[in-house]
Amino acid sequence: MKTLIIVDAQVDFISGSLACKGSDEALKHLVELIESNPDMAVVYTADWHRPTNGSFEKNGGIWPVHCVENTEGAGLYQGFYSLSREDARPNDKNTYKKGRRDDVEEYSGCLGTNADGDVLKEYVTGDILVAGFASEYCVRETLLGLREEGLNAALYLPGVAYVDEKDHEKNLVDLKQRKIPILED
Repeated sequence: MKTLIIVDAQVDFISGSLACKGSDEALKHLVELIESNPDMAVVYTADWHRPTNGSFEKNGGIWPVHCVENTEGAGLYQGFYSLSREDARPNDKNTYKKGRRDDVEEYSGCLGTNADGDVLKEYVTGDILVAGFASEYCVRETLLGLREEGLNAALYLPGVAYVDEKDHEKNLVDLKQRKIPILED
């Protein structure tokens, strides 16, 4: 079975304080991929920070305030809620929240948990595609974390967006050097 992990496709990474380059195009490709693969499982990760998160500039970190729990900016892309397959729409079981601790920078979604307390890296199996935002941060770390767990994970390139194009390109070169599959369609 194939599983698609969509990393942090949230309002703040689409059009908010940390809007990623290429997000609209990536979202279009992700919806098309889901709609054309009725047997593919879909799971989501979501940054879910408190206002006191240490990654925020105002709290001594490097990032603008983003994805604060229960705000519009933390919401997943609305288009996913209109998917034809109800099982592919975001819900409490297939959405894994991360970044809840103020003192730890949690780019990887591997330790994200759903409403039942299930941990993402313990849930996913089979062939895994990873996509979402941002290529050079959370997508990268989720992909590397899954591979470290011995899982068969590949990058779905049409479904990613990035913060900085040069860093995105460096990330792709590094992933290729690590022999991690990169699917381009």
